[in-house]
Amino acid sequence: MPADGKLRLDLLDVHGERLSERVDISLRHQTLSESRRVSVGAAKRIVITQLNSVPQGLYRLEVDPPSYLPVSQFVNIAAEGFTNLEITFPVDPMKVKGVIFPKYDELPDDLRKLLEASQHVFSFDGVKGRELYNALDDLRRAGLLNLFKEAANTPLINGKTVFPYVQELKELRGDRFFAVVPKELREETKHSVAEGLFHEASKLLHHPPAAFEPAGSFKTEDRYGNLQLSFFMKGDDCVVDMDIDDAAGLAHVFQVLRNALTDRPTHPYDIHEILIAYQRLDPGYSFVV
Repeated sequence: MPADGKLRLDLLDVHGERLSERVDISLRHQTLSESRRVSVGAAKRIVITQLNSVPQGLYRLEVDPPSYLPVSQFVNIAAEGFTNLEITFPVDPMKVKGVIFPKYDELPDDLRKLLEASQHVFSFDGVKGRELYNALDDLRRAGLLNLFKEAANTPLINGKTVFPYVQELKELRGDRFFAVVPKELREETKHSVAEGLFHEASKLLHHPPAAFEPAGSFKTEDRYGNLQLSFFMKGDDCVVDMDIDDAAGLAHVFQVLRNALTDRPTHPYDIHEILIAYQRLDPGYSFVV
């Protein structure tokens, strides 16, 4: 049987735009001793011909773009016509050349209100509002925007969302923030468990601030990129450690090659890609690659 199968590829970023660089593509047949390697520009639809087709059309496809994480999946080449495949790639954080963030005046009102109320953030004591936002490095700013977008779209049983309860930031990291919240947020989060909006989670990786005691940790039910709220109490004072869990999202949402993720900590840019691709939530910043 002649090898006349045809594969047509669209290689996209999380915004649905074609990658604007050359990529390395490998195809390895799963039963025959056949493999193919090509290097081609991804700015246009890619066509690969002379492939085996059904019933012997199963290949393992690997695509490795310079600025994005490598992706692998299986493809079965149809006996007639083109086999069309669209693949979305998450950016490789180590290859990002720059980040385009919204200006302070472009931020949502709730986020600007929080920044104005946060004058004692660890490592940024004495600055607030515009000055605080502009002082943040790229990773902290990305983490803040990720968490704002997720928390502002996470509902509670009372019909409100999580973010408006956040009163004052105390510490900002790329993967989480610590903030003062009213005890009401803890109670509403606990009540929301019964409605399936949250579930109880391990608090082992979340350590209380000095003089505070653990008061429960809860995650949203999102399969990937879920929001975790870990509460700590001192009398009636309440603080929350808020973070977004990758939960193997890169491997499952994008089918990133596992060896590209080995011993690699979650990066706020990874969360950005998962939020857009899986939850359809855009944190509002973009990458230069």
